[in-house]
Amino acid sequence: MTKIRARMRFVDVSHTVEHEMLTYRGLPAPVICDYLSREDSRSRYSGGTEFQIGKIEMVANTGTYVDAPFHRFAKGKDLSQLDLSSLANLDGVVVRVGNARVIDFEVFRGRDLAGKAVLVHTGWDKHWRTDQYFENHPFLTRRSAQYLADASVKMVGIDSLNIDDITDGTRPAHSILLGTDIPIAEHLCNLSPLPDKDFKFFAVPVKVAGMGSFPVRAFAVV
Repeated sequence: MTKIRARMRFVDVSHTVEHEMLTYRGLPAPVICDYLSREDSRSRYSGGTEFQIGKIEMVANTGTYVDAPFHRFAKGKDLSQLDLSSLANLDGVVVRVGNARVIDFEVFRGRDLAGKAVLVHTGWDKHWRTDQYFENHPFLTRRSAQYLADASVKMVGIDSLNIDDITDGTRPAHSILLGTDIPIAEHLCNLSPLPDKDFKFFAVPVKVAGMGSFPVRAFAVV
């Protein structure tokens, strides 16, 4: 057991949430500040003792986040209703699509995907915090989303602005995957170091009722 643990490696695949960081055009950036500063806290505690209590104002779709079915469907599961088995300790598979912008189902064909977290590696995260990130991003087609749903995957993630083509108002990938209770992780990063398979994936949001999306500290155990 000691030898097995010594070989474990954690790979962080989530973006850092920062003050005034823009995740998606049209949505406000987070505001991060002190609710109680260390200086102000000194009057509340004994000499030499101080604390900081932070405050953050943000929309749910900030940084790297998970979408629950409620994000798309009024009667879908919200964050508090998602099973941990759909978010944590998942067998992971990385599908590398190169420079493809339109990601069709052929890239998934012939792979063992059932019960797995399928992470689509596009490399688009290299544009994070630049204007390019918001233009012509890679996305899954309707046929890809349906293929993954039919394959009974546990979760689908992508290191891009959106799993859908944002010019398509029907949002087929969100509709199909969330419609079959498959959570979606968007704005992943740092997928290059991961093996193509044989790793565990975690992307667990805060257990909030009445919300369909929330940031996560997504990571893999290799």
